[in-house]
Amino acid sequence: MPPLYSTDSRSGLKMCPVVMQRNSAPYSAVHMDTDANHPALQQTAHLTHQTSSSCDVWCSNTIVTVQGTNDSSVVSKLSAAARRYFHDDFLRHFVCKEARRAPLINRGYYVRWKAVDFCVRRFLHVTKNCPMRQILSLGAGFDSAYFRLHADGALDRAVVFEVDFPDVSRRKAALIASNVTLRDALQPGSAPPAGPVHVSSAQYRLIGVDVREETRVEEALGAAGLDRAAPTLILSEVVLTYMETQSSDAVISWASKLLPQSLFVMYEQMHPGDPFGRVMQNHFLKLNSTLHGLRRYPDAAAQRRRFLEQGWEQCVCLDMNHFYLGMVPEEERRRVESLEPFDEYEEWHQKCSHYFILTASRGSLMAQALLPPAPAASIGPSWSPAALSVRLVPVDTEGLGMASTSVSPGQVLLTGGSARGGRGPVARILLRDQEGWRSVSVEPTVDLGVRLYHTATALPGGGVVVFGGRSSPLNPIRGLMRVTPDALGPPGTRKLCVEPMVCTGDPPAPRWRHTATSVSHQGKSFLFVFGGKNESEAALGDGGFLSVDQQHWTEVPVEGAPPEARHSHSACSHQGGVVVFGGLDRRGVPLGGPAVLRPTGGGFCWERVEVRPPVVPRYSHSAHVMAGRLLLVGGVWLHPDGVPGVAVIDLAARSSLEFRLDTSSVPWPLMLHSFCSELTDPEEAELLLVGGGGNCFSFGTHFNLQPVTVDLRAAA
Repeated sequence: MPPLYSTDSRSGLKMCPVVMQRNSAPYSAVHMDTDANHPALQQTAHLTHQTSSSCDVWCSNTIVTVQGTNDSSVVSKLSAAARRYFHDDFLRHFVCKEARRAPLINRGYYVRWKAVDFCVRRFLHVTKNCPMRQILSLGAGFDSAYFRLHADGALDRAVVFEVDFPDVSRRKAALIASNVTLRDALQPGSAPPAGPVHVSSAQYRLIGVDVREETRVEEALGAAGLDRAAPTLILSEVVLTYMETQSSDAVISWASKLLPQSLFVMYEQMHPGDPFGRVMQNHFLKLNSTLHGLRRYPDAAAQRRRFLEQGWEQCVCLDMNHFYLGMVPEEERRRVESLEPFDEYEEWHQKCSHYFILTASRGSLMAQALLPPAPAASIGPSWSPAALSVRLVPVDTEGLGMASTSVSPGQVLLTGGSARGGRGPVARILLRDQEGWRSVSVEPTVDLGVRLYHTATALPGGGVVVFGGRSSPLNPIRGLMRVTPDALGPPGTRKLCVEPMVCTGDPPAPRWRHTATSVSHQGKSFLFVFGGKNESEAALGDGGFLSVDQQHWTEVPVEGAPPEARHSHSACSHQGGVVVFGGLDRRGVPLGGPAVLRPTGGGFCWERVEVRPPVVPRYSHSAHVMAGRLLLVGGVWLHPDGVPGVAVIDLAARSSLEFRLDTSSVPWPLMLHSFCSELTDPEEAELLLVGGGGNCFSFGTHFNLQPVTVDLRAAA
């Protein structure tokens, strides 16, 4: 007896080995071309495909790998649908066994589904009075759009044509023929399948042709009944980028000439040159699926020019951050964001900034179906011509969500975080001597526990307060710990005195991604906790003052309008108070600033600081005050112009300037979020950056492997 599932050796997915006989389904109503002995019905790992002489640039194993992206994609879409991100009852019929993906993957496939569905529905609405309209899906794979739209009653006077590799189309035809739910969704057709047409029904035609073979595609579509004069939506979801650019350009040009009243909808990747983009490219290179389109068309502006040059009359291209925040209603976003515990904001926004949805039109009717253009960015970076030099520190130290603090000159304490070995109560000290930096293990007297996105704040009288953090997005850490590096322990280790702090008063709610800053008022020291998030609040706007000497949470009068609720912001001690910048608000939108909490005779007062030029909003950065200047280091922003380096804000002159980082000496992508930084020696104007990286969507987790230093002298 054959196994119930066969395994795709490339992706590890369990696919259905469909074996069927001609008489196993009623063929009188719907015409389908299936053959139980065809290689397309065997294990995916053994698929072969003979390329034509016009396609010598791709070898057959590359085509098999590209076909494998279909298998991975449909499993991920099913995971998102099963978690109720969107409704699709038909995806499960194309996958034998559901695999649950991480929340980040589910969100990523949701926004892809939402963007494509938005464009399809917009096209169907604009053409609702037309006697005939068509959807032509290129590289459709196991997409279930026809079945879903048919069930919704959205395909009145519409025909869906799907084109993909012959092997993929035969597999899909076999799956449809073997499944009563899918078969019943097909209405009677007028002609039996012939040649590359594997399914022929009244509203659905499945064609097996390599989309690069223009003549064969045109002939097959004509045989399947495509009406060149009818309004047509051409859909391409991450298809053209796998082709050599000359071939993909030819497809775009061919479609514009063949279909004079048409809308092209494309979803693909962009921004290959920044750290996330490099990780993304390396992932596809390892899969032998190079993203060719990124080389010539790296951003939205280049993609728009591409379509206009290939004969399209108008074109709009949005990255997925713009689409999600601008086109998805806030109520729907709240619904989606409540489905699963989530704490991967940096990776979410970076994923969305590296994918786009594009619409291009021909004909006056189709111009009405274009996406609305994104509003122009109100704030852009004011780049300095100088770049700041970055150098590697030869110490193996990695981690995400750690906290750091300088406990003395040349000594940096690191606590918590996660690394390739997992999450754990890790603490260490980085020491600098005449030979440079080295890492020293520590032996804590009390287990600090697993915690991420907490704070470690040096106190004026010595010692460090560790506050907050989480072990998971459902488990915030409660209480405070006072940590003091002690005498030398065994060779290569240091003792770490850890004492739970028993505090009186009314403490702030447990949280993570907050700030905890040392402030002073009338000669007394306080720890000021502000913002953050927890398992029930998207962003917190409250604060709390801990009297360090009395270990008492106390009320301190604060005047002025406080900054709005936020998390993943920065806060630095400044002239007895605090200067706050950035973070994410409750809607998930980056904030700017700065705002200053100044000491007054009776307490403190919030004050907004207007900076010119304004600084691009960002979050998950670090910050320091040096000689009256606020330094904002790294982080994530939603601006398309590169990634944040170091922004310098003169707090007295209220001016700003952005500096790029010269990372040419760093052999791996330097990803500056979920990292730590310390101003180790203000006189030397040097920053030490430790840890950082993140889970780069489905492309793998990246860790910054070693610390780096940033030379700030050019910014002084």
